[in-house]
Amino acid sequence: MPKRRKRDFLIRGFSKLLKEDKVKIVSELMDNQVEAMELLKSFWHSDNSKQKIFDEFSENTISNYYIPYGVAPNVVVNGRTYHVPVVIEESSVVAAASSSSKFWSERGGFKAKVVDVEKIGQVHFLWSGTKSKLEEVFDELKYYLRGATKETTKNMEARGGGIIDFKLEDFTDEIENYYQLKVTFNTADSMGANFINSCLEEFATALQDFFKTHDIFKDDAMECEIVMSILSNYTPNCLVKAWVECDFARLDGIYKDMTGEQFARKFQTAVKIAETDVYRATTHNKGVFNGIDAVAIATGNDFRAIEAAGHAYATRDGKYRSLTSVTISDDRFYYELEIPIALGTVGGLTSLHPLAKHSLELLGNPSANELMMIVASVGLANNFAAIRSLVTKGIQIGHMKMHLYNILNHIEATKDEKDKAVEHFVTNKVSYGAVQKFIDNLRNS
Repeated sequence: MPKRRKRDFLIRGFSKLLKEDKVKIVSELMDNQVEAMELLKSFWHSDNSKQKIFDEFSENTISNYYIPYGVAPNVVVNGRTYHVPVVIEESSVVAAASSSSKFWSERGGFKAKVVDVEKIGQVHFLWSGTKSKLEEVFDELKYYLRGATKETTKNMEARGGGIIDFKLEDFTDEIENYYQLKVTFNTADSMGANFINSCLEEFATALQDFFKTHDIFKDDAMECEIVMSILSNYTPNCLVKAWVECDFARLDGIYKDMTGEQFARKFQTAVKIAETDVYRATTHNKGVFNGIDAVAIATGNDFRAIEAAGHAYATRDGKYRSLTSVTISDDRFYYELEIPIALGTVGGLTSLHPLAKHSLELLGNPSANELMMIVASVGLANNFAAIRSLVTKGIQIGHMKMHLYNILNHIEATKDEKDKAVEHFVTNKVSYGAVQKFIDNLRNS
């Protein structure tokens, strides 16, 4: 019989325990219990009131996990300059966004526009009745559903949002008796997840009542069965575009003796590869999300929902492709990102997390639409910087120089050793082995 490890047991009622007791139980799973407890507690906020806020963001919180909060300066969008807060652990991302933003600030900056702001919710239901009857009274049903949610929607409507429209979707050829009530919303400056889900659950109840009480359905044997009611994170009509453009001449000198036209055409080929090959497209789009996610986290938005929507949008024609595109005409370079981004500037963490509020203030307290344009521009900035490096000097030179401090910290270099290493690797290739050897030589001498 295999020896039972000390971690192989179920913890009953963990969520009901006091925080101190949770920390104790988790620490007992580690090889050094005292050291583990001290580590977890060392990341608690010194201000108990702030720590209480962090504890209540999530379930079973026992500590805080720090990720660097930085700034990508000089992001010019539609003629306005932003100094954008970014939360990410990868230093090269911040450096890339900053470098790219500076580059384009001297060439007209980023342009951006919000195409639409529709968000989608769905009531999934089963019904074996006659579809034509439902279609016949669908306008009446829409009026009934609006009435059922008037108390829920009145505040949102006062802010310029609310329910946009209803659509009946028939999936009975794929799942027996399966229909969908597809609802579009405008949630103004909030991300709107709670608002949408509240409306949908009220729609579900009202839909069942409508089937039970309307005379047209009295001969139908089966009642409406609600399967589930939930928003969709795929928001193809909550769409923003960001782009940069300039003449070839403004790209001259971007790398050694490469002309602006040579750079533009090589850049275009790199993007076409990402439009063609799914392996390259995945990494290419990850470069876009490096910037988008970092700003979304800094402003208290749901980067996971944004990524899910973006990746789904990249497959909208049946094949996963680049989210960006290049156009070259009349000696002019045009690079565009088109992506769905559902963001909020009120409610949720945007109002509760102290640094999220600070981030929005740093950006001038933008509307949700303005934040969409800023976020898309930073995503394009990061992607441009990555492709620029790939088609010129290669990605690793800049990446590894930014990674140098991580290597030095990993091998516990002193401040003096770090200073000497930084100076040495200005003109030498960075790798873990090279850094380790350099530090070993310093210590041996």
